[in-house]
Amino acid sequence: MKRRSFLQQGATIGAGMALLAGMPMDLLAAYRKRVSANDKIGVALIGANGMGWANLTSMLKLPEVTCVALCDVDDAVLQRRKSELEKLNQQPTLYKNYRDMLANKDVDMVIIATPDHWHCLMLADACAAGKDVYVEKPASNSIGEATLMVAAAKQHNRMVQVNQWQRSQQHFKDAIAFVHSGRLGTIAQTKAWMYNGHGILPPAADAPVPAGVDYNLWLGPAANRTFNPNRFHYNFRWYWDYAGGLMTDWGVHLIDMVLLGMQAQMPERISSFGGHLAYPSDARETPDTQTALYEFSNFQLTWEHTMGRQYGLYGLNHGIAFTGDKGTLLLNRDGWEVRPEMDKKQPKMEALAWQKRVDNGLDLHTANFVAAVKSRDAASLNCPIEAGALVAQVCHMGNAALRTNMSLHWNATQQRFAEKAANKLLLPKYENGWKI
Repeated sequence: MKRRSFLQQGATIGAGMALLAGMPMDLLAAYRKRVSANDKIGVALIGANGMGWANLTSMLKLPEVTCVALCDVDDAVLQRRKSELEKLNQQPTLYKNYRDMLANKDVDMVIIATPDHWHCLMLADACAAGKDVYVEKPASNSIGEATLMVAAAKQHNRMVQVNQWQRSQQHFKDAIAFVHSGRLGTIAQTKAWMYNGHGILPPAADAPVPAGVDYNLWLGPAANRTFNPNRFHYNFRWYWDYAGGLMTDWGVHLIDMVLLGMQAQMPERISSFGGHLAYPSDARETPDTQTALYEFSNFQLTWEHTMGRQYGLYGLNHGIAFTGDKGTLLLNRDGWEVRPEMDKKQPKMEALAWQKRVDNGLDLHTANFVAAVKSRDAASLNCPIEAGALVAQVCHMGNAALRTNMSLHWNATQQRFAEKAANKLLLPKYENGWKI
């Protein structure tokens, strides 16, 4: 793969993304023709539904990126995406087995957007095959897998970006810079929350595997179970075999901002409570309502989520709060503001009105990854695997406390809990002949 001289700088890429955002498919296809075939970077997508497709189409706004391969266990998904890519003059090779795809020498970088239980193994294999990786959040489906993923990226010297795209969005950067400025005073309390309007998921009977789906390959290292539509495609995230519920679905985005703002690593103690309280008859395994408390050396973090509700803390359905002795900063995907503490009816600091979002975080994030692939500068990644692994581990700790019904103590030196029952959740058992 040749190294390009144009679009090397982040500012130039950001300007290009602004011009291309919302461009019709036919105009985008014409624009892409301006780049020489010798300057192309070949990307492959594993998992072509939902966010995988969003990540790919975002990356294709960069004219040097071309899709050379699509991989999915569902023939219907592959054919639908193939048809859509033809409108961009893209002719990817189609695969069902990702290991066959990794043998394709035209693949320079891989997007992994499968259910979470596949992330670790696919990332390790992609890195070993010499591919750079853009992996969906949460980075891992367990605490131990996150550590292995960091090691794989380091061992093979690969660029790995986790799709926590808020780290590339300007208003998040501005808000975190304000926290770091110290103007909020001493911050002892932080909060992150998601009040999600998901409705009930009714129980469904087991069913035949849909035509064209390689269900055994979809299960991969997870426990062998009869096909059930509730556990497939989008809803996989509500089952422990494959994911960690809202805690890892949204928690990694929001708790990540807390860790970044507080410049924190691992918590020392974790407690969590919750269950099926909003929907007692719901088919999901993961809780619809959960509160987790994390104690760090100099502050605490409270996470909470609930389903079927839209009105959350401070009137925001999702968000982050940094509460200092001079004021509170509120932040979410729409913007941020500062509310001052009062002292004898006088504000302790100047209020800051709502600062609205001004850019597309996903487009900036994929562009940042492509720039790092070209420069080979891992330090330029906005969310390297180390950052994605950290917040994934913190979220999995909250789930471990819930599942064991214990207050847990983390030993950072030993990378284990003091409580033996929780250590059983550090790594999943790989099934069906797959090895971690």
